[in-house]
Amino acid sequence: MAIKDKEMLKKVVENTVEEVKITDIHTHIYSKDFGELLLWGIDELLVYHYLVAEFFRYSSIEYDEFFKKTKREQADLIWQTLFIEHSPVSESVRGVLTVLKKLGLDVESRNLDEYRQYFDSMELNDYIDKVFEISGVKEVVMTNDPFDDKESPVWNEIGNNDSRFKAALRIDPLLNSYEDSYNRLVEWGYNVTKDLDQNSIEEVKRFLADNVKKMDALYMAVSLPPSFCIPEDSLRSRLVENCVIPVCRELNIPFAMMIGVNKLVNYKLQLAGDSVGKGNIRTVEYLCNTYPENKFMVTMLSKENQHELAITARKFRNLMIFGCWWFLNNPSIIEEMTRIRMETLGLSFIPQHSDARVLDQLIYKWDHSKKIISKILIDKYSDIMDNDWTITEEEIKRDIDNIFSNNFWEFLNK
Repeated sequence: MAIKDKEMLKKVVENTVEEVKITDIHTHIYSKDFGELLLWGIDELLVYHYLVAEFFRYSSIEYDEFFKKTKREQADLIWQTLFIEHSPVSESVRGVLTVLKKLGLDVESRNLDEYRQYFDSMELNDYIDKVFEISGVKEVVMTNDPFDDKESPVWNEIGNNDSRFKAALRIDPLLNSYEDSYNRLVEWGYNVTKDLDQNSIEEVKRFLADNVKKMDALYMAVSLPPSFCIPEDSLRSRLVENCVIPVCRELNIPFAMMIGVNKLVNYKLQLAGDSVGKGNIRTVEYLCNTYPENKFMVTMLSKENQHELAITARKFRNLMIFGCWWFLNNPSIIEEMTRIRMETLGLSFIPQHSDARVLDQLIYKWDHSKKIISKILIDKYSDIMDNDWTITEEEIKRDIDNIFSNNFWEFLNK
């Protein structure tokens, strides 16, 4: 059916986005099989590292003293400081309110004990189903680290039995600290040396392929510092070009690079202590140009990188840019980035991923992002309607299905 006017357009876009089934291509949440690694509930929402960092903006408590407290005690302090003593206007704090509201809880009561009682009464399987239903997410991609001593036994003994949770092989320890992590490979039966000789390269490739197959991983992924550069005379550069690239090409999976993390600029904040820096787009260009048969997924953490990343994606069809990652997940930045990408790339990108570390965050991150993406789509469709281009409901549904799910799967299957 053709869209007849702007009022009809707004209604169709908003309804279609609200009903779309999402593939969340990068998260840090797990299926129930992973036990305590699956974080959920009000206390986990409150002690999320975004809120911890904001809490210390107001509190004079010593870092060590805070982290010695139980999770519930930390949550109490954060609730009192960020929700009661100050208005919860930041994006991560507002997100907690969105979760509570979408779950049907009485946000106006400000009663943390009642919220805890609600989550305590939930059966986990039912709650996972509820979160997926409310958020509109049909499937998520996990972050799966074979160097994690809590996670690795699950793959070896149980495996993932929930098809909604897909795997991605995370290789940060391998690429960013090979000097420390190679000993783990030796323990697992891979004949590698610290200096990464030719035999070690073959063994690292075997390690990567073994884990991709064990997990049925959709892609390999790594978080990288702003200084990340290839080619250069470093172990990381050799590992990427001699191990990661060949295995990804052989298995026909993308290599996902998340560039721009300055780790632990304040180590006392623990997980909340990482910061951001501008990356080097030349490295992305080099990889896409040098390895045209490989597929690359890239997101960059610095706002200053976003325009040049979008331009680079115009030049290389083996590059898929995705999401508004980490510190970029603020409404004003999401809107600016998505407009830049859509005006540059049309609909040939993946506008968002949740990066959720707590199951419940799927609710607020997608609720907030869908509203912004709807607004931008309405503007863009309005622009072409002003030029007498007829747009139909079917075309709008096609486009929305693509950017929220199909673009990812089609890129994987190229």
